[in-house]
Amino acid sequence: MSIDGIGAVVAGAGLALAFTAALALLWDRARVIARTALVVAVVLGVTVTTALELNRLTETYPSWGALAGEKTTPDPGPGLVAPPSSPTVPVGLPGKGRLLTFTVPGPVSKMTMPMTVYLPAAYFTPEGLGLDFPVIEALHGYPGTPESWIKRLDIVGHLDREIAAGRMAPTVVLLPYQTPDRLLDTECTNMAGGPQSETYLTVDVPAWARAHLRIRTDRAGWALTGYSAGAFCALNLILKHPGQYAAAASLSGYPSPGIKIGDRSEKTTNNIAWRLTHLPLPPVALWMGWADDDNDASAGSREIVALAKSPITVVTATLPHGGHSHAVWKQMEGPSFDWLSAHLARPAAHAPDGDQHP
Repeated sequence: MSIDGIGAVVAGAGLALAFTAALALLWDRARVIARTALVVAVVLGVTVTTALELNRLTETYPSWGALAGEKTTPDPGPGLVAPPSSPTVPVGLPGKGRLLTFTVPGPVSKMTMPMTVYLPAAYFTPEGLGLDFPVIEALHGYPGTPESWIKRLDIVGHLDREIAAGRMAPTVVLLPYQTPDRLLDTECTNMAGGPQSETYLTVDVPAWARAHLRIRTDRAGWALTGYSAGAFCALNLILKHPGQYAAAASLSGYPSPGIKIGDRSEKTTNNIAWRLTHLPLPPVALWMGWADDDNDASAGSREIVALAKSPITVVTATLPHGGHSHAVWKQMEGPSFDWLSAHLARPAAHAPDGDQHP
């Protein structure tokens, strides 16, 4: 039974109900100590069930091993290929992209974490073998992991549909972790005395991808997207690294990180509103989406839009209802990916370099 499956939640709820029934039946016949034990058992059962359901929704711990602190690379699943050192080129299903999971070392950030990669169906065609593809880094929220993009937001289904319909060019999408500690919110920043997540995401991950995947290496071929905390990440990183990314999409984002970074930069250089007010504006393109009844994200996103002047270009998309939820982000996925693709360079002829790429 997996920790993030509905079965674990049902089992926890069943135990809580059983303890509650025992408490009701035995209350008049049990001693004080027994009554106390039953009350504690009921409280623990409810607490465990709530925690399991919260974990299922956020994908914080995808396995019991992850909860126990095991530092292992997630299993890429049946039918997926070996790491890119393999000389075998994987064969994709017609019209279907593939997910592969790799361990990505961070020689600069000193962080090593798993990363899931979406490769479009065109990547595996005879024509695609001679192309370098544009890239989007997709950043998850907190609490959460890249599994939220896959399981809760069905990113593969969205990408396959948009590409097959011609609304999006075939694109490689990187799904990295933004924190080495599932309970530590880094907001994709370099924390004082802590994880160097910004460096990992903007230096180590791109360097690894350029060395192991058939992708474009120029700024015109790179973009960012994210939801919730990941939306802040996408906006903050493109403003700090405009020479590396051409466009970014924010799904229910905020103008500030909401954490203490340790050097007070959450009020300055890692604060989007501060950057847009005090620093020269870079020529980047932004897609901003939110639900009107998501008060914090709505107010924060509107503040960013108001401050983002030329040469920044901004497109907005709003929903009247839905709050801060996966349901809203699923509705925004297709339009935001289409918009990002329209602002990225297309797949281009690959210059052979002798590397073994999957």
